[in-house]
Amino acid sequence: MFTGKSIQLKPLGEGLVELVFARQEQAINKLDTRTMQEFEHVLGLLEKDTSVRGVLVSSDKDVFIVGADITEFGARFQHSAAHITEWVAADNRIGMRFEDLPIPTVVAINGYALGGGLEIALLASLRVMADSAQIGVPEVNLGIYPGLGGTVRLSRVIGTHHAIEWVTGGAPVNAAKALELGAVDAVVPLAQLREHALDLLKKAVQGEVDWQARQAQKRQAAKPWDADSAPAQALLKAAKSQAKRHLPAALAALEMMAKAAPLPREQALAEEHRVFGELAKSQATASLVQAFLNGQTLKKITQRQAGKDRAIQQAAVLGAGIMGGGIAFVSARNGVPVRLNDIAQAALDQGVAEAKKLLDKQVLSGRLAAEQASQVLANITPQLDRSGFDAVDCVIEAIVEKLEVKQQVLAQLEPQLAPNTIIASNTSSLRIDDIGAPLQRPHNLVGMHFFNPVPMMPLVEIVRGSHTSEAAVAAAVGYAVKMKKTPIVVKDCPGFLVNRILTAYMRGFLQLVNDGADFQQVDAAMEAFGWPMGPAYLEDVVGMDTGSHVSDVISAGYPERMPHLEHDALRLMAAHKRYGQKNGIGFYRYETDPRGKPQRTEAGDTKALLASIQPNGQRDFTQQEIVERMMLPMLVESAHALEEGIVGTAAELDTALRLGLGFPAYAGGPLQYADWLGLAQVVERCAHYAHLGAAYQATEAMRSMANNGGRYYPFA
Repeated sequence: MFTGKSIQLKPLGEGLVELVFARQEQAINKLDTRTMQEFEHVLGLLEKDTSVRGVLVSSDKDVFIVGADITEFGARFQHSAAHITEWVAADNRIGMRFEDLPIPTVVAINGYALGGGLEIALLASLRVMADSAQIGVPEVNLGIYPGLGGTVRLSRVIGTHHAIEWVTGGAPVNAAKALELGAVDAVVPLAQLREHALDLLKKAVQGEVDWQARQAQKRQAAKPWDADSAPAQALLKAAKSQAKRHLPAALAALEMMAKAAPLPREQALAEEHRVFGELAKSQATASLVQAFLNGQTLKKITQRQAGKDRAIQQAAVLGAGIMGGGIAFVSARNGVPVRLNDIAQAALDQGVAEAKKLLDKQVLSGRLAAEQASQVLANITPQLDRSGFDAVDCVIEAIVEKLEVKQQVLAQLEPQLAPNTIIASNTSSLRIDDIGAPLQRPHNLVGMHFFNPVPMMPLVEIVRGSHTSEAAVAAAVGYAVKMKKTPIVVKDCPGFLVNRILTAYMRGFLQLVNDGADFQQVDAAMEAFGWPMGPAYLEDVVGMDTGSHVSDVISAGYPERMPHLEHDALRLMAAHKRYGQKNGIGFYRYETDPRGKPQRTEAGDTKALLASIQPNGQRDFTQQEIVERMMLPMLVESAHALEEGIVGTAAELDTALRLGLGFPAYAGGPLQYADWLGLAQVVERCAHYAHLGAAYQATEAMRSMANNGGRYYPFA
């Protein structure tokens, strides 16, 4: 009947036809422009063919439809809000034509039916779902909400409250929950899915199932939302919390759905379209869509970098401290047995105890079976000697952050290893070339910079020294992937990528304090901007002695932009043994709550102490001044890192800052943020602050881009 590049229409006999989503040369189905065009064409055929009595909708892939083609959003969302509203309205007019067919329609949902995939399924009269399948509307993670009628139809199919819960939460739903709430009409084993769906269609055609009532229900008003109920207030609180972090989609969806619930279908859809158009123009949407695309880019880059020749099967970790113990746990948790070595039995005992505590939590939460936890623990071999190191594929060094100690330990270790064993240093600030200077096989040395806490933080910087071999990089990338981390390959330089850029940001803070800023006002401004914590609070968490040392080491590598600071608040705090959370006093004071977590309170003497390094006294800064003076050095240093080839692409740089530092999601990353501001604006603000030093001087490439309307991310 019809064979397109995304859809096929096949006769089944007895007046029944099957509409198959069958995207050519792809493993999945996506709801892109071509698919919607073919859907509209097939719809025209169905409307004209009076012999058709029922339609079965299926997929020839392992999934139904995974959602929209996000790569199309970049170009589409450059248009005005009104244009975007009309685009989704046009697609919805196609959807309503299918929904209003005078014949029953049944969808067989296999694998994933997400976003637009679920919205297509909701157009049908009836839905049958495989017991292994999942459905959901994850669009809030892109800064938008369902735009193909999903908010309207879900409200009428599963109820307004549950619909708001699904849309604002964005999490997938399993088959049992979908059936319980009435999102689907039956759940069956995958092997029986098509047969059962076809049988249901035949019953609908024969009048044994009232499919017309199901369709009529979706054209009417939904039950109004009880905004005063406790569950509704919880959803509202969560949505407002998102909005406070500059992520407006959840709150906008909630308010729109509550307003649209008592409206008939067409009016409710009009509300959905209008607010969708407004959301699509938000900074959060631009950044979250780009972050998604960056993730896809990074997967392809990682696949190229990982290779397959030297997979890590056995590993060892030197140092059973917080970092080393965390690395050993993550390795063992993901199936790579690890030898955990330390010079002190107490450290080994503590490392193993920490691993057991983490495993016990996972068992208690149901994420891990007790026998699996036992196997993970068995995968960690604590030892004071280095027996068995000759059989490991990789040794991760996580000892004290002192160059001479690392050099000595690794020089002693190297002869005990097989010739091809990778040595990976977890250093956060020392150069790989310097660490590898005494080694006989420096080509085997690579950086694997994990972030603390290791079990929680997804990023690993893979650092390529000037002698590091491609095989060593590939092995480290593959090992990181095996540990379910996101590896980003960077060149060796002081601070590598993330800490180098963080140092530029923190020096902006130190200079503000030196110029008389109130550190609490700075923290408040940057938290309002979207950072998880302000710079003073962050240094308290890191530890002032550590933060001051790392800042000095990295700054020394960039003397033009990061010259010695005569008045350095971190150095001052460390000199007064105000180390932050580790000893209860830093910029703030800390007391442990009943759960063992440090609680921040004001330290009354901090401002007086800081006054000693504020030669011109204290003064007020506007929030805009604080944000600009903090963020501009970060943008400039990011530009330098990209131009120097420290990282290969803007996508990798922004992903690293988002995963490693918690760069505000709505802003995307330093380079995405620069694009949002506009390079001309960034360069203009840099010129405004030029008197503060080279850290605020835009690069030549930035100025050229500004003059020519350039961007770090070209429009799709």
